[in-house]
Amino acid sequence: MENMDELKSQTKTKDDRISTLLRKVEELNTKIKTKDQVIKTKDEMIDNLQKSMKLKEDQIQTLKDSLKLKSEQVNTLDSSVKIKDEKIEALEKSIELREKRIKTLVETTVGKDALVEKEKLVDDLEKKLEILNNELITADEDLEAMEKENEKLRSQLAAASGAKIIDWTEIEIPKSRILEKMREILMKALHNVTIAVPNIKDLQELYLYEVRSSVNMKISCYIDASLEEDAELLEEFESLDNISIRMYEGEDRYVIDRDGEELLFAVIGKNSNNHLIIHTRDPKHLKLYRSLVMEGWLRSRKIE
Repeated sequence: MENMDELKSQTKTKDDRISTLLRKVEELNTKIKTKDQVIKTKDEMIDNLQKSMKLKEDQIQTLKDSLKLKSEQVNTLDSSVKIKDEKIEALEKSIELREKRIKTLVETTVGKDALVEKEKLVDDLEKKLEILNNELITADEDLEAMEKENEKLRSQLAAASGAKIIDWTEIEIPKSRILEKMREILMKALHNVTIAVPNIKDLQELYLYEVRSSVNMKISCYIDASLEEDAELLEEFESLDNISIRMYEGEDRYVIDRDGEELLFAVIGKNSNNHLIIHTRDPKHLKLYRSLVMEGWLRSRKIE
């Protein structure tokens, strides 16, 4: 009987230890689950940060391209100023030579008519010199404006490198740069493309004839049928089997959606060169902005 009680006591002790161990196992499982959830959250945060960095890199590249364009314009103005300086120098030398010749003629008692003619020639040259001086002043003003714009772009680029959100209110990107980027995207198309531009004349910059014949293009733009040029362009583009054109009177955007894989959406601002631009290949971005792309196409009307 005494042995039986001892066995029961040992069994109870074992059961208590087993219960304690089970509780500890359950606590460990809970901690493991908590750690797994923390790791998953951190992975999602890292993924979001990587996507944000990619978007930031695209925005910085756009500003760099704009800065490069401004620098090229400044170089062009520098060359123009240099040419003007050379012309002025040449004219000054010519005037100096003319004055010497006139002085010589006067000293050798040249006839009055010849002297009047020479004086008229000097007056003409002085007027040309004045015109060139005015052009030089204008070129200097243009150069100063370009340098200010360049400095503004450098500041915006520096700010964009450290900021998470870019203010597009004052950033200037010309229409030519947008059409160039649209043309670059278009040439990669394989199946379907949706395009919107303010005016049918803008389509000439996209080289639609060079696009693969297998690519179906839906295009909306403003067309003034009363203009001969617009009518001729419409006839040319409609002659291509893979193009559908509709009239869109908004004249407020530049859009290209390539194969549902890449999208550029530029909204025209208050100033002619101020555009708010979205360029992305992110599936979630594409899903959101595609509704705006389709809204523009559906608002367009068929051309009778």
